Parts: sequence; structure tokens; C-alpha cells
Amino acid sequence: MLAVECFMAKKVMFVCKRNSCRSQMAEGFARTLGEDKIEVSSSGLEASKVHPTAIQVMSEIGIDISNQTSDDLRDFNPSDYDVVISMCGCGVNLPEAWVLRDVFEDWQLDDPDGQPLETFYRVRDEIKERVASLIESERSHS
Repeated sequence: MLAVECFMAKKVMFVCKRNSCRSQMAEGFARTLGEDKIEVSSSGLEASKVHPTAIQVMSEIGIDISNQTSDDLRDFNPSDYDVVISMCGCGVNLPEAWVLRDVFEDWQLDDPDGQPLETFYRVRDEIKERVASLIESERSHS
């Protein structure tokens, strides 16, 4: 139980280019799989809107991300986060303060925007696996 309590203090930021698809799905999975025991945010190098197809494919598996908002990374303080995950290879464009957090990973997932629905499903499922693995890894290291 102690490991879970330590993990509860972890704050996770998922970053993507526009904060519309991949980072939004990751935020939804982290909230659900983390059972509200972790603090999670998502942001983009620029803000846009949550992609309707991302909302749809997450809804199909019982996760509602329709009330999430697309936020600009500049609106957050890197020192508030322990774990930073770049979803799209944009890690090279992040300010150094974000890359130097306790944990930084660049998952480089395909962008499903403008792709067939099957791509959204595949990327969604990849994100679910990675988020579940991240949560389990952080719990075992806490």
C-alpha cells in the first residue's frame, strides 16, 4: 500500500503538438487507470480543441473525455510535474525544464488526425498499453 500512496503524489503531464488527440486520450486513460490516485494534465505546444473522433473512440470504451480542454504548455509550470510524456516526438521542441523532470519519455506515436478511423483505434490502444505500463512502473518504483 505504501507504493500506491507514494505514487499518489506523482503529477503527470502528457504533451503533444496541438493537445487534440493523443495527449487527450492519454489524459483520459491516466485518470481512469490511475483511479484518480494520480494528478494528470495534458497540454500542447499550442492549444486547439479536443478532436471529436478522439472523444468518440474513447467513449466507445467507456471513457468520457468530452469535458477535457485543450491547453497550451506555457500555461503550466514544469516544476509542478514529476513525469512528462511527449506523445509525438515533440520532445526536441520542449523547453529544457520540461525534459529534465524526474521522468521524461518521448513515445513518438502516430498522429491519427486526418487518418482512417482504424488509426484512431490503433493509436488509442497503444496509448492505453503505454499508460498502463507507466502507471505500473511508477507504482513499483515508488
